Amino acid sequence: MDTLQVDILNPKAERLLKDLASLGLIEIKPLANDGFLEAVEKIRSKAKRDIPSLEDITQEVELVRSQRYAKKKA
Repeated sequence: MDTLQVDILNPKAERLLKDLASLGLIEIKPLANDGFLEAVEKIRSKAKRDIPSLEDITQEVELVRSQRYAKKKA
């Protein structure tokens, strides 16, 4: 048995799937909500709003480089 996720683009397709389910050819189950996808969506939406500037990235890179250099020198 194969499990697939299907995105329904046309209402006619949903009706066809329900007909197949009523014939016992397929089984329709709602997707389980495990919270992982919700967490990913939260992170993505926050990332869209909070884009770091090139200067912020450069400062962070220089900070990490200086810390690594200090560890090697010590």
